Amino acid sequence: MTDEMSTSDDRSVEIIDGVNGLQKVVLHQHHGSSVEVYLYGGHVTSWKNEHGEELLFMSSKAAFKPPKPIRGGIPICFPQFSNVGSLDLHGFARIRFWSVDNEPPPIPANAINRVFVDLIYKSTEEDLTTWPHSFEYKLRVSLGPGGDLMLTSRVRNTSTDGKPFAFTTAYHTYFSVSDISEIRVEGLETLDYLDNLQKRERFTEQGDALTFESEVDKVYLSTPTKIAILDHEKKRTFVIRKDGLPDVVVWNPWDKKAKSIPDFGDEDYKHMLCVEAAAVEKPITLKPGEEWKGRQELLAVPSSYCSGKLYPREVSESS
Repeated sequence: MTDEMSTSDDRSVEIIDGVNGLQKVVLHQHHGSSVEVYLYGGHVTSWKNEHGEELLFMSSKAAFKPPKPIRGGIPICFPQFSNVGSLDLHGFARIRFWSVDNEPPPIPANAINRVFVDLIYKSTEEDLTTWPHSFEYKLRVSLGPGGDLMLTSRVRNTSTDGKPFAFTTAYHTYFSVSDISEIRVEGLETLDYLDNLQKRERFTEQGDALTFESEVDKVYLSTPTKIAILDHEKKRTFVIRKDGLPDVVVWNPWDKKAKSIPDFGDEDYKHMLCVEAAAVEKPITLKPGEEWKGRQELLAVPSSYCSGKLYPREVSESS
């Protein structure tokens, strides 16, 4: 099934059937970049540049079979990150069916050349049995004329009982990389982090950049608004910009853990890295009627090394 929602100067939004008949929304920009987002989970599963190169990692064993989550892309972790408490791992938003929003937020004046879709998920009776709070989650997935991908979330407390609720959240972004052992992450040096491999003990990052040679599962705290992932082999840098999300989660399961994950290929860990804009350490609290807004913007720009340093030309010009 195909449902063309809008077209303008070679920009388009369409709803088509994806894997196993699950519906997905496809965004196209005129120069060739594209994004795919499944209504199941409000889950971005593909982000391609103007050359058709895939920028997100998807597991070779990803299951598109509800109620299992989809492994890879950008899962939405809500209303909790991790598995603290009685909820499903990373909450339930990523294993629910979302809808196209017929009452979307207003379009910012500077977004006139962007192509986007607005999705919405409202708490159900099933949700209320495990997390007794009424809410409305609006998600805008937006593709810019330069190929940048932006996710904007709005969570509103819609309860009528007068009670506030608190949640943690993350954009669980899986980046596609050439070789994890050759990747550097800049912007998190000297920061404190919680190490999930050591019972969430708090440490301070010592290196001048993050590099990878074993399993990593860390939550960096009070992070800057911009983080860079340098892929020397592909001469590409991912730039993450974020608002309303103070933490950054960095995760790679490495070889032993990868083999223990049913929907993850044994060698997949070599070609992925999760760097996630998140609010984990301090839960976000909303009173009835209050709304929280968070945003993550992803850019992929050409880069190279010079004495171990990034040539900052294109990154700084797009800052």
